[in-house]
Parts: sequence; C-alpha cells; structure tokens
Amino acid sequence: MRIVIDSNIAFSAILNSNSKISQIILQPKTRLNFYATNQLLIEINKHKSKIQKLAKYSNDDLDKAISIITNRKRFINVQLVPKEIYLKAENLLKDIDLDDTEFLALAEHSRSKLWTGDKELIKGLGSKNWNKFITTEELYKLIKKTK
Repeated sequence: MRIVIDSNIAFSAILNSNSKISQIILQPKTRLNFYATNQLLIEINKHKSKIQKLAKYSNDDLDKAISIITNRKRFINVQLVPKEIYLKAENLLKDIDLDDTEFLALAEHSRSKLWTGDKELIKGLGSKNWNKFITTEELYKLIKKTK
C-alpha cells in the first residue's frame, strides 16, 4: 500500500519514538510504502529547534531521530507530478492550508492514501468530497496483522 506522509505525522514520529506512529513507520515486516516530497524536509528543518526543545534531544539525538524517520520514506520530486494534478490539489486546499499542496498532489498522482493527523485538513477536504485518507489506527491494525 502506498502512503503519503505529511509533516505532522513525521513530526509526531520524531518527537516520540515509542508512539504508534513511530511503530508504524519503523515496522520492518510490512507492505507499506511511505512517500513524501522535499517539502517534508524543508518543514523539519524550519521547525528543528522547536522539535528539539519539545523532545529535549541533544543535537546528535535529534539528527538521529530525523534520519531514522526520514530514511523510511521515498522522497519524490514534486516536479514529477503533472501540473493539472498539482493545480487541482492547490485548488482543493486554497481555503484550508496551501502548505499541504505537495502532499495532496503526490497522493493524487501516485494513487496513494494520505496519512495526516491534521483534523482541519481532514475536515476541509472531506467537505469537498476528498477522502483518500488513512488513519493511524487503520495503519496500526494493519501492522499488527503482519507481525
């Protein structure tokens, strides 16, 4: 199964290595394929000091946590997404959160599920009949079946 991970999921995994989110991402025996765009790395770097402060990591521990989580994803260049799909995603998000455009465009293009914990994003897209989300609980149940 192809899954596009947005920033809040990655942040959650980095902040708490024992969380369900981390367990899902780090599960070795799974058929889950995780994808993101470079926007994820940009956002992690933008909020790195905040993440470090919240998690109380040393510089080395923070870099290790980021590396462990980001190494489980395939990063796709957003320029590979056809312009019409990108514009569709942008249009869907214009009154919700344009920062999620790349993630939504990638999910649409790759026919993937979007994994997010952003309730406003889920609600806003749901009101526009876009519901290709997968929840942490759904993914957790999937990985428990494969153990």
